[in-house]
Amino acid sequence: MKKKTMIFDLDGTLLDTLEDLKNSVNYALEMTGNPIRTLDEIRQFVGNGILLLMERAVPGGRENPSFDKALAFFKEHYGVHCNDLTKPYEGIMDLIQVLKENGIKMAIVSNKADFAVKELSEIYFKGMIPVAIGEKESEGIRKKPAPDTVLQALNELGSSIEDAVYVGDSEVDLETANNCGMDYILCEWGFRERSFLEEKGGKVFVSHPSEILKVIQS
Repeated sequence: MKKKTMIFDLDGTLLDTLEDLKNSVNYALEMTGNPIRTLDEIRQFVGNGILLLMERAVPGGRENPSFDKALAFFKEHYGVHCNDLTKPYEGIMDLIQVLKENGIKMAIVSNKADFAVKELSEIYFKGMIPVAIGEKESEGIRKKPAPDTVLQALNELGSSIEDAVYVGDSEVDLETANNCGMDYILCEWGFRERSFLEEKGGKVFVSHPSEILKVIQS
C-alpha cells in the first residue's frame, strides 16, 4: 500500500471528542425537557453528522415537537464548548509529525459541522494538515459516505484516488472509502469495535497510530 496522501476522519480517529459531544447533546436535551443520554449511547449515535446525532438522541427524532429547539441548543452549546475535554488520541501528534516529515499530504474529512472541523483542525494541526472539510450539505455537497467531500479534499491537495488512503474508525468511513474506490485503514481506538467493523467488511486495521506509516509504506 504505497501511498503519498492520507485523508483522515476526525472524531474517533484523530481526536477523542466524545465527552464534549455528550455534554452538548445532554445540554440540549435538558433544555428541552428530554431525558439525557449516556456516553455509550452517544458513541453509537455519532458518525453521520449533527442532524442524525440529534435525531437519535431526541426521543422520537424529528417527530418530537422539541426537536428543532434541541438541535439549535446543541449547535449553540457545541460552538462554544467543542474543545473543553477534546484531545488527540495517544500517538496521533507524533504520527502527524512523522507523516509531514516524510512528505505525505494530509487532509481531514468529517461529517462533523464544518465550523467545528475547521476550528479543531486549526487548534491541533495548524501548519501540518492544510485541508479540513466538514459537513456542507447546505451547499449541495453530500456528506460521507458519499464521496463528495473526500474528492474535494483530494482536489485541494492535488492528489489522486490511487495515491490516497482513507483512515477512519467507523462503518461510515469504510463505506466512504469503498464509494471513492480508495484503500482504507480502520483504527481500533475509535468509536466502533473491531468486531462490528469486521462484520461490515473491514479488513485493514491498526491498533495504534504508530502502525499507520508502516502500512502505507508497505
